Amino acid sequence: MKVFCTGASGYIGGSVAARLAAAGQQVTGLVRSADKAEAVRARGVQPLLGTLDDAGILSQAARAADIIVNAASADHRGAVDSLLGALEGSGKTFIHTSGSSVVGTRARGRHSDAVFDEDTPFTPSPARVARVALNEFILSYRDKGCRPVIICPSLIYGRGPGFGPDSVQIPLLISLAKKRGNAAHAGPGANVWSNVHIDDLVTLYALAIEKAPAGAFYFAENGENSMREACEAINRMLGFSGPPAAMPMAEAVAEWGEGTAEETMASNSRVRAKRARRMGWKPNAGGLIEEIEQGCYREQTCGS
Repeated sequence: MKVFCTGASGYIGGSVAARLAAAGQQVTGLVRSADKAEAVRARGVQPLLGTLDDAGILSQAARAADIIVNAASADHRGAVDSLLGALEGSGKTFIHTSGSSVVGTRARGRHSDAVFDEDTPFTPSPARVARVALNEFILSYRDKGCRPVIICPSLIYGRGPGFGPDSVQIPLLISLAKKRGNAAHAGPGANVWSNVHIDDLVTLYALAIEKAPAGAFYFAENGENSMREACEAINRMLGFSGPPAAMPMAEAVAEWGEGTAEETMASNSRVRAKRARRMGWKPNAGGLIEEIEQGCYREQTCGS
């Protein structure tokens, strides 16, 4: 099969593109620079220079492929328009990457009991209204002669392909802990995020390409932890004694910016991957706390 993947030098897209190329698929990946082109070529992916704003490049690449994996941005409407416009009536597969913050609750570090599966009604926060609308637009193309599928990961952890930064939350927390000499979370840190290892997430992409029906939406998770639990594990990994600190929200906003602090680091995003497991997805990687204490994050920290 011919696969076109946006975000091919990123954490998710790079991981998916490299896995599909290793499995013998003919993969072309969108990259923004010559340096990134060489990096993805070394992983068996044919680079295509361009950006999500290059409508002609995206449309041409989509028409030339059998499967399109959009992993560069969960929110870029222009890229979606270009890709789906080229696929309408073709019967081809379009896998779009969203994120479980669509069901996130702004909680300023406090716990929420709300848990969502794919059938649970929800009202998105104002910051995620546009993303939810884009998801609905994408899935509507099941009635326009193509096969749209959305994969909606929770907090992702683990080692990616090495093209660029891996994940979001955990590296941010580790970087802050090193700077402060102690891990710190936004507010009380009782807020909970479901999480999924990058290897298990990539397996879900491959399974969805093979089995997902048109219009399918899948959460991806294999457990959950509070930000306080993640910070406690970071302190153990770094050898810092004592409990992590609770940052006032104003300090968290100053550190990470309002959007990241409120929607990503201090929110709850608790989901259950009911449909993915029903399709046959069987995540088996180690958990988040184990990965922090014994896995790639410890390895990256050693000697630094």
